Amino acid sequence: MAAAGGEPSSHNMSDELFQNFISEVKQIEKRDSVLTSKQQIDRLLRPGSSYFNLNPFEVLQIDPEATDDELKKRFRALSILVHPDKNQDDPDRAQKAFEAVDKAYKLLLDPEQKKRALDVIHAGIEYVEHMVKEKKKQLKKDGKPQDVEEDDAEVFRQAVYKQTMKLFAELEIKRKEREAKEMHERKRAREEEIEAAEKAKREREWQKNFEETRDGRVDSWRTFQAKGKKNKEKKNRSFLKPPKVKMEQRE
Repeated sequence: MAAAGGEPSSHNMSDELFQNFISEVKQIEKRDSVLTSKQQIDRLLRPGSSYFNLNPFEVLQIDPEATDDELKKRFRALSILVHPDKNQDDPDRAQKAFEAVDKAYKLLLDPEQKKRALDVIHAGIEYVEHMVKEKKKQLKKDGKPQDVEEDDAEVFRQAVYKQTMKLFAELEIKRKEREAKEMHERKRAREEEIEAAEKAKREREWQKNFEETRDGRVDSWRTFQAKGKKNKEKKNRSFLKPPKVKMEQRE
């Protein structure tokens, strides 16, 4: 459906750009499907792979619109290629590559996680599409030809790829920050819980000690009172002695 003025709607343009992007991804999949075990391991462990591999579709080199059966077949084929048993000359790197493939596969098996990944890709396409529109708008305003480098399909795909990777990276950073914050809060709550337990223990021990020594304190107090009373009576008796009578001298 066309928007007012006969121009295609932004929604349709996004869908068209997405389909073009998918078509190009399929071509890359076909090209990379012949990679050897070593080449796949190198691809999965290349510099920056911790961020490249956040995109599960990129890890598996699979069409984001692939069916579950296609996903399963792709995982099986790729996991066999990079499995440590098949790469005994480099088992450590093969194990890391296999773990990346396994993680991406399990993520895409989860409908919610898969939807999030697709949302990131769509967001990347929409961002680049918006950027292209803004460039063309500025060129039109300046009275210049509205040709931009992103009109080339490969340049557009690369722009989407970079933006998508950036979005995945930003989400991962936020996730780690959120986990760190939650861990800090759990640690603080645990410390407070331990402190409260220790305080309660000290109070119980004090109360127990207080009860156990009560009889002794009472006896000591009674003994103290008895001694005080005795001393007081003795003192009082000394004050009550009759005065000595002096004998009168006779003349």
